[in-house]
Amino acid sequence: MKNTDAILSFVDDRASSLIALSDAVWEVPETNFEEVRSCALHTEKLAEEGFRVTRNVAGMPTAVMGEAGQGGPVIAFLGEYDALPDLTNAAGVMEHTPLPGNGNGHACGHNLLGSAALLAATALKNFLAAHDLPGRVRYYGCPAEEGGAGKAFMVREGVFDDVDAAISWHPLFFTGVFPPSSLANIRLDFTFTGKAAHAAAAPFLGRSALDAAELMNVGVNYLREHMLPSSRIHYAYLDAGGAAPNVVQAKTTIRYVVRTLDLADLVPLTERVRKIAQGAALMTETQVEERVISAMANILPCPPLEAAMQGHVERLGPPPFDEDDRDFARKMQATFPRSDIIAAFHHAGARPDLDKPLADFVLPAGGNRSSLGSTDVGDVSWTVPTVQALGATCAIGTQLHSWQMTAQGQSSVAHKGMVHVAKIMALTGLDLATNPELLEAAKADHAARLAVQPYVSLIPAETMPSADNE
Repeated sequence: MKNTDAILSFVDDRASSLIALSDAVWEVPETNFEEVRSCALHTEKLAEEGFRVTRNVAGMPTAVMGEAGQGGPVIAFLGEYDALPDLTNAAGVMEHTPLPGNGNGHACGHNLLGSAALLAATALKNFLAAHDLPGRVRYYGCPAEEGGAGKAFMVREGVFDDVDAAISWHPLFFTGVFPPSSLANIRLDFTFTGKAAHAAAAPFLGRSALDAAELMNVGVNYLREHMLPSSRIHYAYLDAGGAAPNVVQAKTTIRYVVRTLDLADLVPLTERVRKIAQGAALMTETQVEERVISAMANILPCPPLEAAMQGHVERLGPPPFDEDDRDFARKMQATFPRSDIIAAFHHAGARPDLDKPLADFVLPAGGNRSSLGSTDVGDVSWTVPTVQALGATCAIGTQLHSWQMTAQGQSSVAHKGMVHVAKIMALTGLDLATNPELLEAAKADHAARLAVQPYVSLIPAETMPSADNE
């Protein structure tokens, strides 16, 4: 074992304390920009672990930053703690059992995400202090990843401008390096305003905002044939104009999410959606107003950091799950379709093994894996060299954003996976703090990518973080 691997003992020393933090955050699930108690728990833990704490980062009450150490490079660990609406569930049960309360649940494992990132940051700062090594370690508690784009607002405010490199992770059913790709996206609300009228006596006097929204949907459906197959467009009615069919609806609001593999493709596709909205308004003699809610960039790859992290993934192997863990995972797998399990293996580029409830392997480097979700880590990756891990914290086949994910959030499987991935991140952070050549290579690669395509935030200056950004 390398001398630097002594940092693993620093992870183990603080593991139980950070597991307790994860469980506490699981108990108080809060959504976009409303993570008051969750942020407070992380703030208290930062102070307890000896970090210098900065509250209200980027003017957001539920964003916090802790820093420790002096001199050297600034290594940032990115944490999250926001939950999802309508996905509450009792812990450890094998059936859908909603809990009383606000209906929120940690169905994406962000209770684990923030806690493991803080565990890795704590271990690295303690190791550097014990060995009198330079380096500043930061933990960023970032709100509203689930659609609110908290990190994108933080980037816009310059929060990461003096950071040298950033490290994060995400819970899943496999351990490995996060595929260096994601979908850039933008969320827009289109509000159509028409004229109310009696739908039977004088429909000719009305101008239906609902008709405009329906026509917009038709237009976007035709657009789907003429965009890149990797792009995505989704919509949801926020206000359909009321429940009275005998009234011509005078106002409707519909939210669209436009996603592309690359930031450069997002702008032209979004403009096409905007033109369809304008056309729908023209056809119905209504007015349309648009409001950008949030936007996220795709993840910018950083091969030098990915290779360094992959080396630690392969040396450490999978988390140390035992037979009790596997029995728990088998029971959980019985609650979702066989197709979900098969799809999970296909996602990893592996042959499906229905007798394998937990991953006893790590993902190899490379492959054709990609992430077709979106994350505001992407905006950070355009600002500083960034790398992410994947940590096995649930039964193979568990769908993120499901009650089953919530149910596994306080399990032994989740705890072991969380500590294991914290070790991967801590080792990667130590590489950056002690290996100038690695950091220089990461920065050079990052600069070369930005020279080809500079970063542009798609969030207008007037758009502010809001709990409505869901």
